[in-house]
Amino acid sequence: MARDYYALLGVAQNATDQEIKRAYRKLARELHPDINPDPAAQEKFREVSSAYEVLTDPEKRRIVDLGGDPLESGGGMGGGFNGAGFGGLGDVFEAFFGGMSGSGGQRKPRGRVQPGADSLLRTRLSLQECAVGVTKHLTVDTAVLCDLCQGAGTNNNSQPVRCETCGGAGEVQTVQRSFLGQVMTSRPCPTCRGAGETIPDPCRKCGGDGRVRSRREVAAPIPAGVASGMRVRLAAQGEVGPGGGPAGDLYIEIVEQPHDTFVRDSDDLHCTIRVPMVDAALGSTVVIDTILDGPVELTIPAGTQPGEVSVLRGHGMPKLRANSRGDLIAHLDIVIPTKLDGKQTELMRKYKGLRPNERTEVLSTQSEHNSGLFARLRASFSGR
Repeated sequence: MARDYYALLGVAQNATDQEIKRAYRKLARELHPDINPDPAAQEKFREVSSAYEVLTDPEKRRIVDLGGDPLESGGGMGGGFNGAGFGGLGDVFEAFFGGMSGSGGQRKPRGRVQPGADSLLRTRLSLQECAVGVTKHLTVDTAVLCDLCQGAGTNNNSQPVRCETCGGAGEVQTVQRSFLGQVMTSRPCPTCRGAGETIPDPCRKCGGDGRVRSRREVAAPIPAGVASGMRVRLAAQGEVGPGGGPAGDLYIEIVEQPHDTFVRDSDDLHCTIRVPMVDAALGSTVVIDTILDGPVELTIPAGTQPGEVSVLRGHGMPKLRANSRGDLIAHLDIVIPTKLDGKQTELMRKYKGLRPNERTEVLSTQSEHNSGLFARLRASFSGR
């Protein structure tokens, strides 16, 4: 009587190859002699292995579906793991690890043609260049396509051949012993480095790599509004890949140089203006040479106090990829004279006499003057 191979694996007669493989792996993990030393389990393991061999062979499975037993004329259940169609060490590895070894389960070789790596350059820009945008012409030392073999890596009309070490698989296998028994492991082939093929007659210029090192000039368009740390991407301007593979990208990182007058904070510009005490009291004007708008006049109102700021709206840096700009913020530093000659001292005393109600005193925290002062102090300390 023909054996019921489907029942041995616990699958339906219309089970797919994937379902059969999953059922076999599950049973093999339970019944393998290295896991389960029970003699009955070992016998069951041989039966399961035999069923797996039959049902994964299209011709033998067809015989089973017609009511026959493809192993009857071959000595029943076969002899041991290999005789039962277990397939040797490769199938042991596959059963326990869902392995990539054994017949039909190897990884595809990666091939000689691979994508190229990205490249990174840094370029220094002045604040003016960051504001208006600029095209920088940069020298790049990178891998380019070999102009002799055009990336093929071969000399003249020669062709790559299958690697003799790995047989074109791109990997070699070794057998190691573990608590599960003998396990087959794979690693990239040292001869072809995983490509699966070698070049007997390589290109005289690139040595078979399909690319060579070279210096070339690139024009990098830098948009207005960039700042330190930002990167501009130039697609496909990086290194050409092995075997003439597609080039990676080139990234240009911005390094903004300090400015003599302005300090940048995002899209705003800050500057400090020294204002003599008299100008602060009477009011004045000062001309600021801005980054984008040229000379701009700033009015200092009469009675300006130390620490006050004046804001020129829209005179800061352009916002990246936006039709707007930040502000220019002028911090007013009121300068009190430290040395007065005799005449100046006399004039100051006369001025003091004209304002008898002004005197030095300690103010309450609730006073109008101190309310603004303490608000600025609180803001200063909270920012630390």
